[in-house]
Amino acid sequence: MRASDVAFWTGWDGETLVATGALKTLSPAHGEVKSMHTLQTARRRGFGAIMLSHIIAAGRARGLTRLSLETGSWDYFKPAHALYGAHGFVPCGPFEGYVEDPNSLFLTLDLSGH
Repeated sequence: MRASDVAFWTGWDGETLVATGALKTLSPAHGEVKSMHTLQTARRRGFGAIMLSHIIAAGRARGLTRLSLETGSWDYFKPAHALYGAHGFVPCGPFEGYVEDPNSLFLTLDLSGH
């Protein structure tokens, strides 16, 4: 997370770290949402949505026209799938060196306004 092409953010509830997220620049137009995580005891309180909204806004501010992500495909990840879907992410194929994997779900968001 210390690479120059990665921005990393934390979300806090008072003095408690409740959320993390990162944005990796893949090209001048494409970014990858990385390391989205919300503390289990803080889930369903909006912290993940706030972090994801922040990452999307940062992508737009950088002039990116597409954000993609890879997440798990298991039922455990259904709440994350719902969060990403609520923000407009849709299924896509593997990107940036990823390969098809039944344990992975690939999603993308068009930021170009089309």
